[in-house]
Amino acid sequence: MDHVDFITRQWEKERPDLDVTAMGIIGRVARLYLTYQKEMHKTFAKHGLNAAKFDVLATLRRAGDPYTLSPGVLLERTMVASGTMTNRIDRLESDGLVKRSVNPADSRSFLVGLTDSGFALIDKVVTEHVQTQTSLIADLDVADVETFRALLGKALVAAELE
Repeated sequence: MDHVDFITRQWEKERPDLDVTAMGIIGRVARLYLTYQKEMHKTFAKHGLNAAKFDVLATLRRAGDPYTLSPGVLLERTMVASGTMTNRIDRLESDGLVKRSVNPADSRSFLVGLTDSGFALIDKVVTEHVQTQTSLIADLDVADVETFRALLGKALVAAELE
């Protein structure tokens, strides 16, 4: 029995008229998220990053050569507010991990790209990040991982349709 079972059983006793199935699922997803985040943040912190900086660097890295995107595309791919993105870019630039350059397609705008240091750092951190994530699901067998992945995917699609 986990903590969420304890809570849902209390509700079932106190309010038998309520179906708390969704409460149990969402409560577990929330607790799992917080547990996973705690471990992933440790990996980022080891390299002087936080989740926000990691997100921008990883987005640029997975964009492929030349590892450069416009701020608008970064916004779409990281789903943050524009003021937040400007702040992230400023901090990463002052850390020497990204650089701004004039957009050759539109000289009124700029592009954000990884510096050599930024590229080297994100490659190292993403390797450790994947190892951290792998360790977080290591106690699940292969079939459970596949079932979990499929069910979470279905749940996410259903939730995002609303």
